[in-house]
Amino acid sequence: MDQRTEDSSARPAVSVVIPVFNEQESIGPLLDELVPVIAALPSATSGREHEIVVVDDGSSDETPSILRRLAETTRGLRVLTLSPNAGQSAAFEAGFRAAGGEVLITIDGDGQNDPADIPRLLAALPGEVAVFGVRARRADPGIRKVAQRIANAVRNRLLGSRYQDVGCSLKAFRREVIADVTLYDGMHRFFPYIVEMRARRGVELDVSHRPRERGTSKYSPLGRGLPAFKDLWMVRRMRQRALRYTAVERPVARESLDRPIEEVSR
Repeated sequence: MDQRTEDSSARPAVSVVIPVFNEQESIGPLLDELVPVIAALPSATSGREHEIVVVDDGSSDETPSILRRLAETTRGLRVLTLSPNAGQSAAFEAGFRAAGGEVLITIDGDGQNDPADIPRLLAALPGEVAVFGVRARRADPGIRKVAQRIANAVRNRLLGSRYQDVGCSLKAFRREVIADVTLYDGMHRFFPYIVEMRARRGVELDVSHRPRERGTSKYSPLGRGLPAFKDLWMVRRMRQRALRYTAVERPVARESLDRPIEEVSR
């Protein structure tokens, strides 16, 4: 058994999981911003280390070599490499399973999420199962904002719950609601609904959003529409058939505990 599962005090308090694909221009500057933010978190300053888990989803540019160099000089940085390129959902699943933190934070590798918002997410987490960022002033082209608005409305309608911006990658989860989840291709778009299905509704928090300054976006509203709609129906079916029950172990009468096992079994 993993020692971290036996002794919670040995766990990092926070693991930041970052999926990347061909982000050679963005990943270095992002980590330059992220590392000091993580180092300044209260648990880190009291001697409990945090970690950053970057999952390279089979990049074909210089991203792998950049990450290797950074891992040699950056305390708490871990790098996972997927082979072959398997998609963002696979990168998240691999990162969640490798991460040791009691709290798992997700952030995009393109630099559009601001690492400075992470302490605000953590401050909102006590008493909650998850905190989901909402890009209050989204710095994206108009077509992406319109596509996201339509997708959100359709998801909320068909899944029977209301979230403002499930497409924002900046999120904080308690480990128990996400670390062992089995994902399928495209399922990362439904994290708030999956958390609600497994535990209860998370809360939303306005966060910053920045224009992409480096690299090339891999997002295509037209290319993603039909697969995302098929995924939506799968998640809807999962929610309808989710198992919901409470298991209670009844106390055993004291006299039966004093009898030999052989006698009780007869």
